Amino acid sequence: MNTIALPATKSAQIDLPVTGMTCAACAARIEKTLNRLPDVRAAVNFATEKAHIEYPADRLSPQDLIAAVRKAGYDAQLPSGDGDAARKAERLAAYRRDLRLFTVSALLTLPFLALMLYMLTGQHHAPWLPPMAQLLIATPVQFWIGSRFYTGAYHALRGGGANMDVLIALGTSVAYFYSAAVVLFGLDGHLYFEAAASIITLVFLGKLLESRARARASSAIEELIRMQPQTARVERDGKLSEIPVSAIRVGDVFIVRPGEAIPVDGKVIEGGSSVNEAMLTGESLPAAKVAGSPVYAATLNAQGLLRCTATGVGADTALAGIIRLVEEAQGSKAPIQRLADSISGVFVPVVVALAVLTFAGWWWFAGSWTEALVPAVAVLVIACPCALGLATPTAIMVGSGAGARAGVLIKNAEALERAGHIDTLVVDKTGTLTLGKPSVTDVAASDDETAILRIAAALEQGSEHPLARAVLEYAQQRQIIAAGMQDFEAIAGKGVQATIDGKPALLGSPQFLAGHGLALDDTAVASLQEQGKTVVGVAHGGRVLGLIAIADPLRPTSRAAVAALQALGIEVIMLTGDNRRTAAYIAREAGIARFEAELLPQDKAQRVNALAQQGRQVGMIGDGVNDAPALAAARVSFAIGAGSDVAIHAADVTLMRSDLMSTVDAVRLSRATFRKIKQNLFFAFIYNVLGIPLAAAGLLNPVIAGAAMAMSSVSVVSNSLLLKRWKPLKTVIQ
Repeated sequence: MNTIALPATKSAQIDLPVTGMTCAACAARIEKTLNRLPDVRAAVNFATEKAHIEYPADRLSPQDLIAAVRKAGYDAQLPSGDGDAARKAERLAAYRRDLRLFTVSALLTLPFLALMLYMLTGQHHAPWLPPMAQLLIATPVQFWIGSRFYTGAYHALRGGGANMDVLIALGTSVAYFYSAAVVLFGLDGHLYFEAAASIITLVFLGKLLESRARARASSAIEELIRMQPQTARVERDGKLSEIPVSAIRVGDVFIVRPGEAIPVDGKVIEGGSSVNEAMLTGESLPAAKVAGSPVYAATLNAQGLLRCTATGVGADTALAGIIRLVEEAQGSKAPIQRLADSISGVFVPVVVALAVLTFAGWWWFAGSWTEALVPAVAVLVIACPCALGLATPTAIMVGSGAGARAGVLIKNAEALERAGHIDTLVVDKTGTLTLGKPSVTDVAASDDETAILRIAAALEQGSEHPLARAVLEYAQQRQIIAAGMQDFEAIAGKGVQATIDGKPALLGSPQFLAGHGLALDDTAVASLQEQGKTVVGVAHGGRVLGLIAIADPLRPTSRAAVAALQALGIEVIMLTGDNRRTAAYIAREAGIARFEAELLPQDKAQRVNALAQQGRQVGMIGDGVNDAPALAAARVSFAIGAGSDVAIHAADVTLMRSDLMSTVDAVRLSRATFRKIKQNLFFAFIYNVLGIPLAAAGLLNPVIAGAAMAMSSVSVVSNSLLLKRWKPLKTVIQ
């Protein structure tokens, strides 16, 4: 039987700015519509007003996606280079326009407020505000100020859904048209113009406050963008000129004077200074810069003059990478949001059904449909799903922004949620618990120290391991020229081998050499290992040339970080490829009770999987290529920012500060963020759980219901903004 190979689907991603959403039900409706398209996966974020969409690029275009959004009753545009700036300007203009409209609405509603106060005396008809005057005042509020609710309701219903606008338009229309009929046809009944006008004004006020708070919640990215200077001093054709940062190209030489921000990523070629990199790493102490040191865009030069060459510009700077990560995290959805999304999708129809039942029940109980009107309207107004839609994304927005400022970059909301749930943290030794800058401390040569270093330097030229760099640096300091080599091969977690001067050469652990029938001095090896030093043997032509001892000291904060993790209820386990004696020394110094040594990269991944099978929520932190398999196997993975690109790519959280304490910060931030989310969900639900029964029982005036509904969204966003007070633990300790 012949099989036919189907062509692979070309997948693409896009973030579409969406307009017209007024509540979580809108986002749920758009998401449902997009996900009906073949092979499309969409997540719509009400707080950021964006739709993140994965789609088959060979069958669908962005225009098809926009058409689907419009079919649902909303609008979307293609993202542009200056899209964020343009959208910010549009939002500001819309906010000012809405503020003017609200002022008019509030002035028109003031007479009704006076009327409501007058009604508290037991009077229902004020001689200074006759029924016809109420009709004339309420009409512009209902149909001019409130036109947005009718428009939104129309678009939602046309798209086959229902949202907050439907509830507001339906509730206020019932109150307005009933009162208008009483006035125009001389019927006997109460007037509810004050309820309709007050509800629209209060909801309008709530939306204004919500917009302002949401702008503050999403300010993290704007703060990062503002850090980069607009111009730079560049040397071209022997002249120094000031040009826009956007015009800098890789290879350009630029000058940074004391007190100025560095315009792009680069490398120092002349000068010396200290640079404040807190915005990048969260580290408060400035970093020393000399010739050859890397510098990063938007970091602040302190006192010296630096002459640098550009290595990363535009979208290739570290700052641009941080902004992309923050945007992706803010636009993603956490698993906890699924509950809110499920409820939002059916919320409005259920509320309308409850309002109808309330109306019918009161009509049957009181025998008067006019008395049934008020509780039915109150049910419609109090039950707005806005707060439900804002509960999770606003906290994610503020939390991920706070993390970015502290040098904790979170890939997505799911990773942020998982980080707070870990109960076991697996850590690598070299570069994670230790400084990752090992140095050669001892060279024990059988004959000639120069010979062993010549062979060792040649073998280590092909390795990226920190221990290899230590050997190379030591050989360079001794001005020893590495031998030429051929047939280089690295055996992960063991050592390296090659052909030098026509003879086989080996460098690696004592076990690696023993596997080739070569033995080191066990007494010398044990003595060095018990001092926390890593020992490698060197052999050439079937003969042991000697051994090299390398020490990598513990980071100053590692012991405190381990203690802080244990205080959070997290067991710390060290897995390393180093020998058992060195591992035991480092574990003892760091305060770690459980460790395993002499592991290969695949062994680490197996240990992580075994812990997961025991029901553990496992986190893994590492910095090297050899950590990538274990990072990928962990429930949530952390990569040291100074580590390899492979480790960073495999990780869920990147720690820009090369410090285990940043892992503590990530866990604390996750737990703080999800405490806020749970509080927000409580606030969102409590308004409805308490408000709907009170409204249905006739114990809640529609005006009070409107105020409560408006404040529910404001309280949720304001609660999320409290996350801006979160500080990294290192700052707290200081």
